[in-house]
Amino acid sequence: MTAITPKASSALPNFCEGIQYFGEALPDFATYGATPAIDSDKVAIASSTDKAAVYQTLLAADALRYLTLQITGSKASGHPGGFASQAEAYAALVMLGYKNIITEVGHHAPGFYSAMFLDRSLEDMGIFTVQQLRDRFREKHGLLGHLSGYIPGILAPAGPLGQGQHFAMAAALLHRDKLFPFTLGDGGLGEPYIMSSMAHFNTAYPSVTNFLPVLVWNGYSQEHHSMVSLKTNDEMKAYWQGNGFEEVILVDAKEFDDQNQPGEYVDSTAFSFEQRLAFTQAVLVAVDKAARSALSGKLTVFIIKQLKGAGVHARGAKSHNLYPKDTLDAPHIVSALQTRALSAEAWQTVRTNAERAGGGPAAKTVVTEFELELPNLGELPLEEYAVGGEPKVSTTAMGRLVGVVGQKDKNFLVTNADGNEASGIGNINQALKIIHPTTDDLYNQAPNGQVYEPLSEDACAGLAVGLSLMGARSLWCSYESFAINGLPIWQTVTQAMAELRRQTPSTITLFTAGALEQGRNGWTHQRPEIEAYFASMMRNGNVFPVFPPDANSIQACYDWALQTRNKGIVITASKSPLPIRTTLKQTQQGLEEGAILLHEIAGDKQVVFAVIGDMTLIPVFEAAAFLETEGIGVKIVSIINPRRLYRPSDVAWDTVSEADGGFIDDAKFAQLFGGDALIGVTGGAAAMLEPIMLRSNSKRDTFAWKRGETTASAGELMAFNGLTAETLTKRAIELVH
Repeated sequence: MTAITPKASSALPNFCEGIQYFGEALPDFATYGATPAIDSDKVAIASSTDKAAVYQTLLAADALRYLTLQITGSKASGHPGGFASQAEAYAALVMLGYKNIITEVGHHAPGFYSAMFLDRSLEDMGIFTVQQLRDRFREKHGLLGHLSGYIPGILAPAGPLGQGQHFAMAAALLHRDKLFPFTLGDGGLGEPYIMSSMAHFNTAYPSVTNFLPVLVWNGYSQEHHSMVSLKTNDEMKAYWQGNGFEEVILVDAKEFDDQNQPGEYVDSTAFSFEQRLAFTQAVLVAVDKAARSALSGKLTVFIIKQLKGAGVHARGAKSHNLYPKDTLDAPHIVSALQTRALSAEAWQTVRTNAERAGGGPAAKTVVTEFELELPNLGELPLEEYAVGGEPKVSTTAMGRLVGVVGQKDKNFLVTNADGNEASGIGNINQALKIIHPTTDDLYNQAPNGQVYEPLSEDACAGLAVGLSLMGARSLWCSYESFAINGLPIWQTVTQAMAELRRQTPSTITLFTAGALEQGRNGWTHQRPEIEAYFASMMRNGNVFPVFPPDANSIQACYDWALQTRNKGIVITASKSPLPIRTTLKQTQQGLEEGAILLHEIAGDKQVVFAVIGDMTLIPVFEAAAFLETEGIGVKIVSIINPRRLYRPSDVAWDTVSEADGGFIDDAKFAQLFGGDALIGVTGGAAAMLEPIMLRSNSKRDTFAWKRGETTASAGELMAFNGLTAETLTKRAIELVH
């Protein structure tokens, strides 16, 4: 291999600027490599056994390896090894015309960026040359270290393991005629969610098989052998078959090895060129078969077994990550790049095939580059209950609207792991039916329902937010105590929505059965600290936790949430019958201004109660009644949309897609919360009160959740946490005297 000279560089294709090393033409290049295997009027190769197609798939795999190593080496940072071990599989998918490719592995990011560069998708962000690709890698407003919706042509984010299958399944559900492969590492296969979520999805949607796991079985995870590294090929096949996969297609590089490499995992780039082609053809044929199988109604997995780091600077777990010593000047990096170097003519062939595959650059063709058409919901039939009238269950009032949404939008899906009936929203099941292979009217079950109920919060959150990311409406319902298990993917998608270059429906959740309602269930069902999670995320810019105080309010909150885009909206409400304290109009005002005044009595001194939640209003109103008999004035303010109560400078609102810069001004804040003393009250995490406490200049205190206990009633549990009329009254008097 030879380093390029300035004279030679003038004859190179422009996109090659920044490639450090070029090689001599590979054997038979003039015969099989010079003319692109994808014709100018085609979107894929004609045959997976065509010699030119096989040859050029190998070229594409090496080009991906070279770019992956060079861009990571340019920053001595990033993860080349995992993607390198499946480069033939990715190249095969592209040559076969499949570009809606997702990954479960955030560490595959540099490989995906390399692919987006080759097909010219990255030109949409001003990256035209390899030099620019290098410069923008792992830089602000560039190519993030892990995948993001910000990058043209990339369908979904990838960071935490165990998430990619949700995006692939959601996309498959919405686009039944397209294939959605997703790469999955054997290191990440240890996450329990992956197989269980696919198994439940297949039971619910047996005909939706157009997602294709591509297992990268390379024997290693980040820093050691993978936990499945000792499985035999037959055992690995049996594992997938035992989890419902009808077609398991495995290609093992070791069967093609002619270099006597030790161990069960080998590097195909070390084979003779003839055997490299044989292995590449086996992968190409197998991927073609797997894709056709998945598209024809069979739950299918493709497994490529090849040593981690194949064709880059190191092998095994040592290839996973680059460190400061791994620069482009380091001898082992130089050697690896020179070994993988292609001729300028080969680069042009690879580029042309990548451009033509799938009908054009991914940035112009994949499903997430277009907004999904949504049915018009019209005006929702909000039902306004009389203030002071009969107590109503908030969740049930919202459930009626959810049923209407689902009947008007057949892509709409509701997910719940713990059962809607238990949350006072059984009316959702009645209207939309639980997806189940057993039809049973008593339990509102039907195979074609719109309520998805796996016993996994990750699977619930994953499919719901995956649908939102892909452009559809959804609702994730959960007990507040258990939702924490689904939050990682909700957070991933909400952050991705903050970066998207297109509009998509907000992710909406309904969290019920709060800690105060769960006395007899004990501390296992009393985990409102999840609210601290959302409190911290409010500063992100596109996260809005809302707290409707009654059954009127929750309807207005849901109606508002449905009209928003690219946001994460968390509705938290009780499932108990509670007093009607607000009108619809008041909540609409509260959603815009953050809070509404529920009650005001003048006095010599004035105490302001800033209250989050619905049940927490009960002891506050009791305390107010006593304070008023003592001549102390009281204001009760219901905080509906706390994010509005921050100062604009507290929140990164102007950095996100579909930016919302609505914040209450100082004058309105003083009007609502000004007084001689301020007491923040919440049945959840005190952190949610931060916006008020930051801005208030009054003497102030907070009353919030401390810990769970088994009690016979909500009142007893509130007392255990100091949330009683007596304690509130006592503290109010102390603050004003």
